[in-house]
Formats: sequence, structure tokens, C-alpha cells
Amino acid sequence: MNICFDVLNIYYIPQYFPVWRELKKRGHNCSLVVYSKKNDKNLLTYTLENLDISYTWVYDDNEAKDLYLTKKPDWIFFGNEFAFLDEIHKNSKTVQMGHGVGPKPSYYRKSDSPMTVRFMEGKLRLKKIEEMYPNDKFVQVGFSKLDPIFDETEQGLDLANLGLDPNKKTILYAPTFNPTSLGCFPKNWPSEFSEYNILIKVHSLTLSRNRYKIDQERIQAWKQYSNVYVAGVDEFSLVPFLKTADILVSEASSTLFEFAALDKPVVICDFYDLKWSYKGIFKYRFEKRFGKDSAIYKDLGAHATNYKKLNTVIKDEIENPENFKNSRLKYNIDHVGPTDGNASIRIANYLESK
Repeated sequence: MNICFDVLNIYYIPQYFPVWRELKKRGHNCSLVVYSKKNDKNLLTYTLENLDISYTWVYDDNEAKDLYLTKKPDWIFFGNEFAFLDEIHKNSKTVQMGHGVGPKPSYYRKSDSPMTVRFMEGKLRLKKIEEMYPNDKFVQVGFSKLDPIFDETEQGLDLANLGLDPNKKTILYAPTFNPTSLGCFPKNWPSEFSEYNILIKVHSLTLSRNRYKIDQERIQAWKQYSNVYVAGVDEFSLVPFLKTADILVSEASSTLFEFAALDKPVVICDFYDLKWSYKGIFKYRFEKRFGKDSAIYKDLGAHATNYKKLNTVIKDEIENPENFKNSRLKYNIDHVGPTDGNASIRIANYLESK
């Protein structure tokens, strides 16, 4: 089979990669279609070359559509909605595979335009989306992004090589793009957590867009501390960081569910540095975008209501990692699905059966 993976944003690749690996192992032809409108072409070409994956650059979804209509692949994977499905479906079958398992309503609304099949993660999510779109095809497979951790092909980071202390517990601070807590952390916060290693993995858009210069300057200040490692924009995969860290600090993001699936504690920031377009009279936009579903992670782990309380909360979770163990197990079943490292195998089996 000829299979394309539609890479609207570079951070889709960690979700695609285990599936690509499994399909290549079975002898199928796989390639990435990467959008230059959304990604820095010069910066990412080197990274893509190192992945040893066949890829093609397109500017936007119109160019992607033309490419798909010309190549006529058997299957096309999408990490988001796509505007030209009626044309695409004349020649190709399509897969929707969300690039995360976050709490935002947009997770479900991606299926407003139905694809041939959507691969789902947890049982609760499968049940809900089948109720929302009763005429469409959904198949539960699990979360392929985590396969390399569960099948033990992902080795994680070498803390010593990063200049960190392997004898210390390691915090992963992975703020989401929006809403983010990033601006609530002072420039000297690593000094207040000197007993820990701190891995900082911010959203690639925060690092790559000029409009976020203030955030980038803040991150550069953190980078100067000896107990900190800041991931570069070329380190687009969160997976090695998930493998290595002992505890996660984040907000309303898919990362919470991903880390908890590894049965490790999470600390949820209930404080945000909201963009002006979500403040004051525009607060309704925040409610509309993130909705009531943002509450679904409330029992997943400990909460910090403000930055000043964060140190105490982290210390308690590090010392008592069993605090939310039962909740993590339930969330895994509901939201992440099987954690056997075989999600990609189930996906490949499905494609080959059709």
C-alpha cells in the first residue's frame, strides 16, 4: 500500500511515527506531507532528513489536496480536519488520528467532517464520539504515540549528557500553548526548585513565532540555571521527556493524560497567563473554546491553584506517588486506552484488512 501522513504541524509526527514504523516493517510505502505555511521549512528540513523518512513539502491544504489527487495514495492519515474530503475520497481512504488526547471540545469536533475511519483511544471517548456521530466509523486502538515507551524502544534522555544530575528527581514542565501558565513562572523559578532536575518542553509554536518574544526571553532566563534543560524547537517529540521525568507539571493538555498513562504523578496548574483575547470582556471566548470538558482532568492528579503553592504540591507528590494511582488507572481506561505498546499494530492490521 501507498500511505501518506498529513503533517499540518510538526508535532503530529510523534503520533504518526510508531504507525509509520510498523507499516514500513510490513513493506508498505509511507511518506510525510509537511506544510511549510505552518512550519519553518529551513529549520525542519535537517530534522526530517535525520528521521530517514520520505517527505514532501507543500505550502497549504490546497497544495496538499493537489498532491493527493495526483498520487492517489491508498490511505491518508490526518491529525486534524481536512476541507477537501469529497474530492480525496474519490481515490483514497482517509484516517483521522488526533495528535493528542486533550480535554478541549475540538478533540471531538474534528469529526464534523467524517473520514473513512477515526482511530480512538479510551473507552469513554469512543462511547461519547459514537453518540455524537452515530453514522461514522470509529475503532478503538489506544494511543500510538506512547507505543515506543511501552514496547521499550524509547530509551529516554541521558540526564548526565544534558548536564543534569541523574541522582535527582526530575520535573517535566510542559506548558501547553493556550491556555498556558508559562507567564506565571518567575525568571528565577529554577532556583526555588534546586533539589530537582527541570526539563522544560514548551509548545513548538511558542518557540518559533516572533509574537512570543517575551515568553522566549523568559525561557532563555530559565535555561541559564544548572538544573535546567530546555528542549529546542527541533526536539518536537515529547516522548523521550515523558519517559525520563518523575513528575509532570502542566495545564489543560493532552500531556496530562499521556504522562498519567505511565503511572507517574501529574501536577495540574490551575493558574493561567491568558492572552488578551481571552481576558475581560472576551472571557466568553475562553469558555467557548475550552468548555466544560476542561474539567474532565480534575481528579487525575494534584492541583496547584497558584505558583506559590507549586513547590509544596510537587514535594508531596514526589514523596507520595501513589496518591492518585487509582484515578490514573481509571483515566487510562477512559481516555488513553490499552497501554500494551500495540496501538500501531492494531492500526496496521486494520488498514491491511480493508
